[in-house]
Amino acid sequence: MVVRPASLQANDTVGIVSLGSPLDPNIINERILYLESLGFNVLVGESVFRYTGFLSGSDEERANDFMRMIVNEQVKWILPVRGGVGVAGILRYLDWDLIRQNPKIVTGYSDITVLLNALYQFADLETLHSLMLIDFKLSTPAFNFNQLFRAISNTQVPYTIENPRRMLRYSIVPGVAEGEIVGGNLTSLIGTLATPYEIDTAEKLFFIEEVNEPVHRVYRQLLHLEEAGKFDDCAGVLIGRCTNCQTSYGVNYEQLLEEFFSSIGKPTLANIASGHGQYKTTIPIGAEAIMDSENDVIETINPVVI
Repeated sequence: MVVRPASLQANDTVGIVSLGSPLDPNIINERILYLESLGFNVLVGESVFRYTGFLSGSDEERANDFMRMIVNEQVKWILPVRGGVGVAGILRYLDWDLIRQNPKIVTGYSDITVLLNALYQFADLETLHSLMLIDFKLSTPAFNFNQLFRAISNTQVPYTIENPRRMLRYSIVPGVAEGEIVGGNLTSLIGTLATPYEIDTAEKLFFIEEVNEPVHRVYRQLLHLEEAGKFDDCAGVLIGRCTNCQTSYGVNYEQLLEEFFSSIGKPTLANIASGHGQYKTTIPIGAEAIMDSENDVIETINPVVI
């Protein structure tokens, strides 16, 4: 049974962790000030300001930071600084039973995708493909904050995954499907294949998004997932933006999606505001949801938090 975290309240404590690549300390401090200006208390993890090449401390150090936030009764929300690379390295050091017993709100995207899905698969914890600390700045669209705080503060009604009004989603394959939502960044998901943390898409709503990849490489990644059987057993497909993904050989992202997913034949809804784009909706990983691609609806069965 999926475990939902407690809702976020004013003056709650947010635990800041760095689980992958490092970030400029000046940016971290600026973003923390913005978070505090929203009325939250902040606890900074020990690895947040560490630099060890392309990682923010060793795998074990970063994992220990995460687990310290898990067992800290004051921390209600664990907020990664950024994604980058290397998040998969912490998974072997996590205590899934302890996480299950101490459910927290965990948000992120990019390489944090790996953690979000592992927490759902191994600790039964519902997580959120949503904002990271790097997004807490004045230039972030209000839509992004509204979606996140609506998801993690409302305990009364199911959550509807929305786009900004002028950013229209569209159906590639019409149909209705129901299942728990899994997925996230395409490159990060590919990295889980043939590992103990391989994503499970059986009877799930499978969500994908990507950034900075030419279309022919996106095709290669999609084909890899298809050959691994990840579209065979999923209930439906939710497709996010491919931010800064360049046309290849005259084929753009939308054309690739149309051709590829039409042949897959599962209910498919595209152009979901997510991940690396300017507009980021919140997508609850592990939440039971219904999608109706023809009528542009994605809604959870239950509230995201309790």
